[in-house]
Amino acid sequence: MSKNILEVKNLNVYFNLMDTRVHAIRNYHLNVKKSEIVAVVGESGCGKSVSSKSIVRLIPSPPGEIKADSLLFNGHDMLKYTDAQLEKVRGKDVSVIFQNPMSSLNPVFTIGEQIADVILHHSKITKEEANKKVIELLQLVKIPNPLRCADSYPHQFSGGMLQRALIAMAFASPDLKLIIADEPTTALDVTVQSEILRLILELKNKMGTSFIFITHDMGIVVEIADRVVVMYGGSKVEEGSVEDIVTSPKHPYTKALMEIAKMEVDKNGRLKAIGDTVPNLATLPAICPFQNRCPIASAKCGESFPQKKERNDHMFYCHNIDWGDDK
Repeated sequence: MSKNILEVKNLNVYFNLMDTRVHAIRNYHLNVKKSEIVAVVGESGCGKSVSSKSIVRLIPSPPGEIKADSLLFNGHDMLKYTDAQLEKVRGKDVSVIFQNPMSSLNPVFTIGEQIADVILHHSKITKEEANKKVIELLQLVKIPNPLRCADSYPHQFSGGMLQRALIAMAFASPDLKLIIADEPTTALDVTVQSEILRLILELKNKMGTSFIFITHDMGIVVEIADRVVVMYGGSKVEEGSVEDIVTSPKHPYTKALMEIAKMEVDKNGRLKAIGDTVPNLATLPAICPFQNRCPIASAKCGESFPQKKERNDHMFYCHNIDWGDDK
């Protein structure tokens, strides 16, 4: 039996918009082991959220179109699932924690009612038993006075408390195997962010749940992840352990992200940044997507997408870098 809870093979995602067909995700592969946190990093517009939501087919069709060799979750190909089968998987076996907790909760229902609704949808228990489970979940995510908080409405919670409530909702199923966390700490201040990250690590270790953790913050990657996938222009450009990515990044884009994370200034006293902008995926041909911003780009970078270069569990795509190079 495979050690992977998730195996994504050759995922491609398109958006058909009026007279434009956007190739948003290109030939994407991803494996997630049991009880592993895989961080997916990159700038906004690089495909982090679209690739992860496509795995559980949360991209609306139309305009979205998902194609892949397979999307194996717990040994079953979700590409072959009917809508009814997907409905049973979402919330029961796999959950999503979204970036903005206020927009993820219904303002006219209490926190307890919304968590109980998830429990009742996937479990054959009474409403009284579900309400008891709600209190246990709120205690699990360390929300103080859970009885009172269960009867509170979303607007009565702070941002950190709302995110804890969403995490409690994500863990509502006893069969949970995978959580997709889509930048769950972006809207939080640094202190609360650190508390949420510690909570996620504690729950991962206690429950054995796997995570896909989407972020643009390399500091979070170091703190929480086991493995890192770097995305750019809808493609994976590098993947490796946290140690590989932090101490021995290979792809020029990964190196640029690591430099920016240091918060250093240039000779003019300005924070270092990557020049130019993320490419327009509607017009991007099958070339290296980073070539217009890359300091070592050559003519072949604008002619074709690079071949994969792999050593052990570290891999990257670049025409001009090889193992042993340090440019």
